[in-house]
Amino acid sequence: MIDRHDDRHTIHSSDTIYEGNVFSFVSDHLTLEGQDTVLRREYIAHPGAVAIVPMRNGSNGPEVLLLSQYRHPVQAVLWEIPAGLLDKDGEDPLEAAKRELAEEAGLDAETWHVLVDIFSSPGCLSESLRIFLARDLRPTALVYERTEEEADMVHEWVALSDAITAAHDGSLHNATTLTGLLSAASALAGHGTLREPDAPWLR
Repeated sequence: MIDRHDDRHTIHSSDTIYEGNVFSFVSDHLTLEGQDTVLRREYIAHPGAVAIVPMRNGSNGPEVLLLSQYRHPVQAVLWEIPAGLLDKDGEDPLEAAKRELAEEAGLDAETWHVLVDIFSSPGCLSESLRIFLARDLRPTALVYERTEEEADMVHEWVALSDAITAAHDGSLHNATTLTGLLSAASALAGHGTLREPDAPWLR
């Protein structure tokens, strides 16, 4: 049971209905393999993203770093793991993750592994997201000025067990954060194998 890339279908046309600063709204006309009907599918084209679960050893077990950020589409301040877009042409996901960890959390990491790769909402969004586990942390030498929604970020180290409790009791809502926290807990419990940071993607 393995997800696979499938390019057997015929795309007759692809039109950008709206192009924004980061995302675009696209309309494709396509025919599925073995069928004659031309279908229209509209979706948000997304450059992809990375996210990071920064982890350190605490007095009561593993701790993770969460940060708060205002998210206007849902008009809420959410506690999240560091994350960012793959919006620089040709940027390697690991290098993007290192950049985001330094910019958002003020940290560098010596040890990196892949926790999970996900499609955020594959029915309407092309975003692919790689979530890393970052350990052996140290303060970064990068000087970075946070602006806009990032200007008021608050950082908190939280016991992983408390973060998992918050995920289940409805205190946390960011899907990337929930996925990262739960997959980190699962991996540490021995329910999966951490992959190397250059592990292949589906696409």
